[in-house]
Amino acid sequence: MNEASTPAMIEAVGLSKYYGAFVAIEDINFSIASGQIVAFLGPNGAGKSTTMRILSGFLAPSEGTASIAGLDVGSQRLEASRRLGYLPENGPLYDEMTPVELLKFFGSARGMANQALSDRIEAVTESCAISEVLEKPIGKLSRGYRQRVGLAQALLHDPEVLIMDEPTAGLDPNQIRDFRTNISKLAQSKTVLISTHILQEVEAIADRVLFIHEGRLLFDGGYHELRRDESLEEAFYKLTNYGRPAAKEAGTV
Repeated sequence: MNEASTPAMIEAVGLSKYYGAFVAIEDINFSIASGQIVAFLGPNGAGKSTTMRILSGFLAPSEGTASIAGLDVGSQRLEASRRLGYLPENGPLYDEMTPVELLKFFGSARGMANQALSDRIEAVTESCAISEVLEKPIGKLSRGYRQRVGLAQALLHDPEVLIMDEPTAGLDPNQIRDFRTNISKLAQSKTVLISTHILQEVEAIADRVLFIHEGRLLFDGGYHELRRDESLEEAFYKLTNYGRPAAKEAGTV
């Protein structure tokens, strides 16, 4: 895909987040074009979730700007949220609700009209394969079904951009395979950013990789460029143990 000819649907410009002297992320820059599936890769604690929360408007940056579909997340948060579906690592699910009750609740909160909401509930129920658990309490569902329900609420308003934080964490191999298949289908009409520390996720679904370590973006490019003539595990090891020199060797930012 020629990124220069397609609009940026997700963009970070100079994003930094400080907690006193602690640097969570610093000077993060990237732009994701329409229709891409991008893996945000890095070890635990690298700054992936912080960046995701800033992009989704849940957290304000100390410096820099974030935009969704050309809308500044800081100054145009409501407009940006209408274009964004966000699936955090944990929730938001209410155990006492059923999936259909949850979807109606979120649809109402978004101001969706009754018929439009009914149509979208039907659509996400089918696409996320949750019809057989619609009337069961969420607290009684398996991890796999809970994740499907979370994805259904993220997709309820049919957003153009989908951001997911560690979406396959805790799923078994069959559930992971089903989830990846669903994401690949969704990417036909949406821009997708997936945070992960699972190397297999990158090879299975991503068009492009952003690699973050210790709050800094060390790599932005294709999966095969990251691997070169070595295993993905070895590339991961080099980036996390040698930092910037390894990143420059690999032709990164």
